[in-house]
Amino acid sequence: MRSFPFRYLICFLLSSGWCFAQKKANQPKPILQTDTTSWWKQNNLRVIQTNLPAYEAATLNPDSLLKDLEDFSANTLLINAGGIMAFYPSELDFHYRNPFLKDNNMLSDIVRKCHEKGIRVIVRFDFSRVQESIFKAHPDWCYVSPKGERIINTDMYVVSINAPYVQDKAFKIIEEVIDKFPVDGIFLNMPGYQVNNPYEGKYHGIDQNEYDKKRFAEYSKGLSLPTEENKADPLFQKYLEFKKFTIEDWSHRLHTLIKSKSDKIAICTYMDKYVDIIRHESQSSTVLPYWPYTASDNVGNAVSSYPNHVISNASIQQISFQSRYNAVEPEEVRIRLYENIANGSGLDMSMMGDLRGYEDERNYDVFKNVYAHHKKHEQYFGKYKSVAKIAVIAPGSWPSGPTMQEYRGILLMLKEAHIPFDIIEDAQISNLSSTVKNYKLLILPDITYLSKSSLQTLKEASENGTNLIATNKAFFDSPETLINLFGAKIVNNDNDGSGNYLQPDNKSVFKRFDKQKMLFWKFNLGLYDFKAADQTFLPILSKGRPGPPEIIGGHDPTGSFAMGLKSHAKSKAALLPVNIGRLYYMHGYEEHKNILLDVIDYIYPEATEIIQTDAPARIEVILQKYKKNLPEIKSAADANGMILHLINLTGFSGNTYFPPLPVSRIKFKVKSDFKPSKVFSMTSGRAIPFTWKAGYLEFKLEKLEAFDGIVMDK
Repeated sequence: MRSFPFRYLICFLLSSGWCFAQKKANQPKPILQTDTTSWWKQNNLRVIQTNLPAYEAATLNPDSLLKDLEDFSANTLLINAGGIMAFYPSELDFHYRNPFLKDNNMLSDIVRKCHEKGIRVIVRFDFSRVQESIFKAHPDWCYVSPKGERIINTDMYVVSINAPYVQDKAFKIIEEVIDKFPVDGIFLNMPGYQVNNPYEGKYHGIDQNEYDKKRFAEYSKGLSLPTEENKADPLFQKYLEFKKFTIEDWSHRLHTLIKSKSDKIAICTYMDKYVDIIRHESQSSTVLPYWPYTASDNVGNAVSSYPNHVISNASIQQISFQSRYNAVEPEEVRIRLYENIANGSGLDMSMMGDLRGYEDERNYDVFKNVYAHHKKHEQYFGKYKSVAKIAVIAPGSWPSGPTMQEYRGILLMLKEAHIPFDIIEDAQISNLSSTVKNYKLLILPDITYLSKSSLQTLKEASENGTNLIATNKAFFDSPETLINLFGAKIVNNDNDGSGNYLQPDNKSVFKRFDKQKMLFWKFNLGLYDFKAADQTFLPILSKGRPGPPEIIGGHDPTGSFAMGLKSHAKSKAALLPVNIGRLYYMHGYEEHKNILLDVIDYIYPEATEIIQTDAPARIEVILQKYKKNLPEIKSAADANGMILHLINLTGFSGNTYFPPLPVSRIKFKVKSDFKPSKVFSMTSGRAIPFTWKAGYLEFKLEKLEAFDGIVMDK
C-alpha cells in the first residue's frame, strides 16, 4: 500500500479547515440571549405566519417546521401562543388550554431550534375572544350589543376591551409567555373594540358592556354610551375620542410591561402607538373590481404616515374567512410580495396551519422565489427615501365603501400614468406638518372630518406653495375651509349625476380632449357656488330627454361647474366636487382619468418630469432613493443611489390573475441629480447601458418578466 505523502495531508487538512470555516461563515448566526439590539430596525423581515388551528398542535413537528422555514428563506416565524387558547402548558386558570396539545415542549422546542438557526420568533396573542367555559364563569367580561346580544363563534365569545379580561388578565398571560420562552416579539391579533363578527360578516353595534358604560361616563363626565355610529353626532365623536384614549392607554401599559422585561422584544400589531412593527394585510376582495395595488397601497400609506416604524404587510393566503383552505392566485401573491419590497416593507405571508400537508400549495414556488430574491439582494431593500413631490391623503389605513372607491380611483390614475406619489393617512396630517408642507401637490379624495390642526396644516402648506386638488365631498363639514382655500360654497353636495354631461371646453387646460365635447357622468355630481373662485371649468349640462333616439337631446348648460380653482400667492387650489375617482375605479373610462391628469398638468406641470417612460400602464413603476441595508452601516449616510422597481401587472384582467406578459425594450428617462457609476438589473445581474445629461438618466430595459429592480449606484 502506498503511503500518503505528508505534504498532501497538510494540504488536505488546510483545505478541509478552510471549507469548514467557509461553511460555518455562511450559516445563519444563532440568536443568543445576550443579543440586545432592536433587531427589527434592520427592516429585512421575511416572515412566515403559521396560523395554527387547535388540532394542529397534535401534529406539528418542530424539526420539519424549521426545515421548511429554511427552505423558504424565512428569517422570522410568527406562531400561536395564547389568548383565545394556550399553545403551551399555561398555569393560569383563566387561560383556556388547547385540548389537542400533547407535547408540552412544542413551543419551547420551536423557539430554541429557530434561534439555533438565526430565525426570530414572534408569538401571536388574540384577546378578542374567550372560550365558553371562561364566559360562563365571567359573563361580565364579554361584549353586549345594543340589543343585548353576544357575538359568538361556535364556543368563543367576544370580550369587552374595558372589562377585567383585557384590562388585567391579558397582561398576566403575556407575562407568563415572556417568562417561559425567550421570544423575539409579540403580535396582537384583532386589538381594540369589536363591533362586527367578521367571520360571519355581521355588524352588531357599539358595545354596551357595563364596564364600558362606567368608563365612558368617567371619561365624558357623565355621558351615556351612544348606540349608533353617526359621525355627525357630537356624542359619537366623543366616543371616538374615548376609544382612542382607552386603546392608547392599554397599549402604553403593554409597552411598559414588555420593555421592562426586555428591550429586544418587538411589539407588533395593526396600530402605531407604543408599537415597533406596524402590521398590515393584503387580503382578497369579496367584491369587484379587485385591487391589484393592495400591497403598494398598504405599505405606501404606512411608511409615509408612520416613518419611525417598521412596516410588515402580510399576504393573506385565504380567499375569505369562509374559505380559509383555498389560497389566492399565485400571480396575485407575486405582485403583493414585490410591491411590499418595492415600497419599503419586508416580506410577510400568513397561512392556516403548518407548511406540511397544507391544503393549497400552489403559491409555494412563488414564496420560495421571492423570499430567496429578497435574501440574495437584501442590501438593496428596506432603507428607502421617496422621490415623490405629490402626496395623496388616504381616508384612514383601512378605507371602505364609496370613500375607498374615490381614493383608489385616484391612486389608479396616478399609477397608470407613472406619476410618483406618497400616501399619508388623514389623521396624520398635523403630526407630519413639516413633511406635508414640502410637497408640491396634495390630492384629497373625499377627505372629511379633519381636525382643526390638520386644517391649519393644509392652510399653511397652501401659503407655503403646496398646490391642492380635492374631490367629491371633501371639506363639506368645514365651510370656512371650502371658501378660504377653494372659493366654494355648497349648494347641493349630494346630487345624482347619472345622465349629466361635463364639457371640457377649455382646451388650454383640457388638452387630452381634442376629440370629445361631452363627458358622461355617474355617481355624485356636487353643485357648488364658485363665485369666490378665480376660475371655473367643466360646465355641467342638464340630463336632457331620456327615451328613444328620435327624442333624445336637450343637454343644456345648467350654470353650474364641476371644477373651481382659486389662485393663492404661491399656489393653486382646485375643487372637483364630483365622484371622479370612484367613477374611474368602478368603470375605468379614460376620459375621467384624463380630467385629473389635465388638472395636474395645469396646476403642477412638473409632476410628469421625474419618470418618463413608454412602459404600458399595467407596469407599476416605483422609484426610491436607497441606502445599503447592511448591519455594519449604522449612520444615516446619504443615499447610495436609486432603485427603479418594476412590477409587471399585465396578467391582471380585472377579476383574474394570469402570468404577466413579457414586455420588451422599455425606455426610461429618470430625473437624477448624480451620474451613476453603474446601472444594472437586479434580476439578471447584467449592466445596462445608459446616458446621463442635464440631470436626466436615460436607458432601455431589453426585457421585463414579472419584476425587476434597476439599481443606479452613485
